[in-house]
Amino acid sequence: MNKNRFDNKLSHPGLAFQPLYKQVEEHVTQLIVEQRWKPGEMLPNEFQLASELNVSQGTVRKALNSLTDAKILNRKQGIGTFVSEHTGHHSLYRFFPLVADGKSPELPKAELLSVETKVATKQVAQALELEPKAKVIVLRRRRILNNEFCIAETIFLPHKYFSILETQQEVPHTLYHFYQTQFNLTVRDTSDSIKAVLATKNDAQMLDIKEGDPLLEVTRVTHSLDNKAIEFRLSRCRSDNYHYLVELG
Repeated sequence: MNKNRFDNKLSHPGLAFQPLYKQVEEHVTQLIVEQRWKPGEMLPNEFQLASELNVSQGTVRKALNSLTDAKILNRKQGIGTFVSEHTGHHSLYRFFPLVADGKSPELPKAELLSVETKVATKQVAQALELEPKAKVIVLRRRRILNNEFCIAETIFLPHKYFSILETQQEVPHTLYHFYQTQFNLTVRDTSDSIKAVLATKNDAQMLDIKEGDPLLEVTRVTHSLDNKAIEFRLSRCRSDNYHYLVELG
């Protein structure tokens, strides 16, 4: 990339009022979206990036530190800075906060029940920022911890990004790594809404509990690095032997 290209980027009206390190941060993020550096690959060092972008090394360092705090990059001391992969346990636990009482966090298994193509309901279309009656891929799964079913999940994915799943009846347990490696859609953030509900007859059958037992209903919207709404997930979670753990900071 030459100096003029980044200068043009800086002059864009939407970026001109941002601090310079934020402009560098957004530019590096866009390059990751464009797959200049793929998950697990190392970025050029700070000196090289500063020269390429025509900014100071301190500005690059501040931008990379911000991206590291956001889990987009992973900095290994004495080695370099890498594009994060959704494979490490810390990353996976960050997106799976249900924990068995009295136990350390662990990764659940998943039983895939069905993969279907449907027309989005109004709720799903709004969450995924889709046109009315747009098509979505619907995954239904049960999650397993301690050899018992703990979560019933319904996952809605925009058909325009995930149409290949119509012919792929097997998907891995770790969906965010799957999105990243197979569809170039890296998860940037998730937003969860949680409320207490009572188990329906279907919940009772799915989770081997009684109808009317208390559950936590978690509604999640997931966005990619380039701010696409890529997943709407509705989870019905057992609360008898489990709790929802959120770590801040």
